[in-house]
Amino acid sequence: MRNSIEKHSLSQSIFLHLLPGALVGLCYFLLAPIVIEYGFPNVMALIIAGIVVLLPFELGFLLYQKKISGKKFFGGIVKYHKKLKGWQYILWVAVIFVLTGLAFKIFAFASEYLMHLFTWMPSTYMLDMGLGGEYSRINLIITYSLFFLFMVLILPAVEELYFRGYLLPRMPSNLKGWVVPIHSALFALYHTWTPWLFITRTIGVLPLIYLVKRKENIYIGIIAHCIINSIDLIIGLVLIMNL
Repeated sequence: MRNSIEKHSLSQSIFLHLLPGALVGLCYFLLAPIVIEYGFPNVMALIIAGIVVLLPFELGFLLYQKKISGKKFFGGIVKYHKKLKGWQYILWVAVIFVLTGLAFKIFAFASEYLMHLFTWMPSTYMLDMGLGGEYSRINLIITYSLFFLFMVLILPAVEELYFRGYLLPRMPSNLKGWVVPIHSALFALYHTWTPWLFITRTIGVLPLIYLVKRKENIYIGIIAHCIINSIDLIIGLVLIMNL
């Protein structure tokens, strides 16, 4: 089954990894000043960019591939559907969560160092989760309600379908053992709205990518991605309750 997958060229793979991120980033940078003007933290601009750009591009691309190929969506276009036992989902999701958390903690210094390269960037564009106490309770409730629906549930699932289910199994075969680290680096570069996290994110996402590929199961990636994204949600909810 895996040998029947048509592999992408390196240039094609790079293009498909980075294009959606460039479009989402452009939308975010255009919307950030507007949402701030209306009294929302600029993470709202990222949420909107995810809804109007990321979702239709990545999911639309997969559906288009299904249409032109005549293949099934799951198993044909989106790969890695090997069944696992229930306890394995708990184990591997926990492993991903712990290792990713450790990586982000250990390599936080790299993000701080790279941040100095972006001191020229206006604060308007530095991703703000609204935790400084300067936003109204109602605007934060609206922001985090949409954050939960899209940034925690829908968009991480779509990203996993697109990146791990479609792009990862089609990475150029001549990369051999470099498939996982290169895919991870490209996924980090895709996040154009937080470029200072490139090193930390590249290392932090490695466990997820490796285990999805190794276990040939995209669902552990989806679950882990959603849980990891929920950390900011929990912090935000604590802030809202304390207002």
